[in-house]
Amino acid sequence: MMKPKLLISACLTGKNTKYSGGNNLSPFLSELEKRFDLYLICPEVMGGLPTPRDPSEQKNNKVFSNTGKDVTKEFELGARLSLEIALKNNIQFALLKESSPSCGTHQIYDGTFSGKKIPGEGVAAQLLKEHGIQLYSENEILELLKEQTNED
Repeated sequence: MMKPKLLISACLTGKNTKYSGGNNLSPFLSELEKRFDLYLICPEVMGGLPTPRDPSEQKNNKVFSNTGKDVTKEFELGARLSLEIALKNNIQFALLKESSPSCGTHQIYDGTFSGKKIPGEGVAAQLLKEHGIQLYSENEILELLKEQTNED
């Protein structure tokens, strides 16, 4: 039987794509690999930003680095490329890094670089959601795994 396909933030699989150069390796990675065919994305890197890079936050429908550089175009390009992967491979689910300006599914930083989070979605998360991709954050992995078990 074919496994369902899952678009996943590369940092959650241990890839060093975080702005700081590190990763957010999920303790559930081996379970995810057993249940899904994983398609790794990092919209920020795919959009042309280096690793490591200055941290970025959304403000007024734009994305700025902490040095004030407008990186909206890179974020939008990475979001479009992530969507292309999802559509081309008929992927219905995405597991994304919460609070990221690209991948935040429920909350993002408020744009002041003060560490304050607000309800909202990252650039890529919003585009994926608009195209019917079901989003999960890393805080919802157990829910994702449970739902997939129930569908088998």
